[in-house]
Amino acid sequence: MNDKRPVNLDLTTIKFPVPALASISHRISGIAIFVALPILLWMLDRSLASPESFAQLKACLANPWAKLVLWGVLAALSYHLVAGTRHLIMDLGFGDTLEAGRRGAVLVFIISIVLIVLAGVWVW
Repeated sequence: MNDKRPVNLDLTTIKFPVPALASISHRISGIAIFVALPILLWMLDRSLASPESFAQLKACLANPWAKLVLWGVLAALSYHLVAGTRHLIMDLGFGDTLEAGRRGAVLVFIISIVLIVLAGVWVW
């Protein structure tokens, strides 16, 4: 084994390429969706249980903190959808070169930012 190889375990000093950031963000958004799933299912249950519980949920969602959480969940869903679509397109054999991967990752970030801003406008 070569003992002279460089070892850098400080992740804050490593400059990740844009496709790596897009891939890491895709995984983080998936975890966020998984964590938010019980909240979303509870909201669905409350909205369908009765007209009174729907009114209570609607009043709960009028709170700015609840709107912020809802916007965060929508942001994670939007990013995960766009990045997942990019991965599916790459699985078909399009955009799998180095330069196309960079352009695709930048495009994912741009489209996601637009969708997240639109979701924020819709929530508020």
